Amino acid sequence: MNASPTSGLGPEFAGRTGVILERLNQLYPALIDLSLGRLEHLLARLGHPERHLPPVIHVAGTNGKGSTCAMIRAIAEAAGWRVHVMTSPHLVHVTERFRIAGRLVSEPELAAVLEEIERVNEGAPITVFEVLTAAGFVLGARHPAELMIVEVGLGGRYDATNVLARPAACAIASISMDHEAFLGDTLEKIALEKAGIIKDFVPVATGRHPADVMGVIARTAAEHDAPLWRRGHEWSITPSPDGARLVYRDGEGMLELPHPGLHGAHQVDNAGLAVATLRASGLSIPAGAWAGLAGAHWPARLQRLGGALAQVLPDGWDLWLDGGHNPGAGDALARVIQDWSDRPVHLIVGMKQTKDASGFLAPLLPHAASVQAVAEPEQHLALPVAEIIAAGQGRVTAGPTIRQALEHLSHNNTPSQPPARVVICGSLYLAGVALQQDGWIAT
Repeated sequence: MNASPTSGLGPEFAGRTGVILERLNQLYPALIDLSLGRLEHLLARLGHPERHLPPVIHVAGTNGKGSTCAMIRAIAEAAGWRVHVMTSPHLVHVTERFRIAGRLVSEPELAAVLEEIERVNEGAPITVFEVLTAAGFVLGARHPAELMIVEVGLGGRYDATNVLARPAACAIASISMDHEAFLGDTLEKIALEKAGIIKDFVPVATGRHPADVMGVIARTAAEHDAPLWRRGHEWSITPSPDGARLVYRDGEGMLELPHPGLHGAHQVDNAGLAVATLRASGLSIPAGAWAGLAGAHWPARLQRLGGALAQVLPDGWDLWLDGGHNPGAGDALARVIQDWSDRPVHLIVGMKQTKDASGFLAPLLPHAASVQAVAEPEQHLALPVAEIIAAGQGRVTAGPTIRQALEHLSHNNTPSQPPARVVICGSLYLAGVALQQDGWIAT
């Protein structure tokens, strides 16, 4: 979103691309104009790459939009399509934001595009997110593909990705309180920003929303004559009677689907939204492609770790990672922990300074065997451990780092205790640090 300040790029920008982005960060506008004008001017000087993309699916939401993008990609690739994907933020390296025709962009190619943009921009005020958005459109326009999936960065109406004039379809995933300083302090205000991606006559698919949120989306869709695909109205998704598969229905008929490759009951909602968005788009999807849902993956969304960090825990214990960081994400994770009632679940929580630690922790505390607060030295904008503890209703102790928290759990384990699950959660920045420590490499 153009309105959000870049309060330091953070340690995750490294290498040649990091040097370029550090230079570009010095061009951050002195005045915030709440418009897309800067990026539109830059794109014009680049030859309007955003007008030369394959069909685009544009995805907004507070929680679940990245997972929805991953599932759309999995289905499209199962159809044999070349797929571009532009997402944010990244976890370890900026190249993760750009998947071009199925492969992550190489750092040399991304650096060359960033240098080209820097030359064309000629020192004009610009934000790093606007530059990265332009880079994604340049990359997408220069490589052939059958589909491009674009995730909104923040909000929707003023997000840099909203320069897209006519996507094939839009999707709006779950909406909850987050980024209130920029999007508004009520769900209705936030919904209005998210609904800002809706375009004239472009179909928009939505998940399940509270009535006041759905009212905002429906009114915006009506203003744009945009066909609306609502869960529970135009489409539905439910487990089959035996639970072995999912049953999706809409006006075009019924589909039997595999469970998605992503963990958690909330991913069924995102799977349905992915399918509804593709069906609404009018793109011709081969019947066998829907099975691609089973192969969907998205790092740091209930991802099981098996590297160096996992080895710290006793035999038989599981280590999981989730980047959810707002009250809605806390609710979703709490439902997962309830389903894991066969084993104790320990939480290791680290958060960003601007996030609602109390709101995130509240639904989780009743279901956790223990909660430890952490803040890694290299974790960008980390909320101090003491503030997480203060938000924890007397249930949270100090880690104070991931490894120390894991070692504490391991040292206090006795053979008589059942194997437990441990979840590192609360921040995508923390997730990036955890993935590096575990030895994860993006592919």
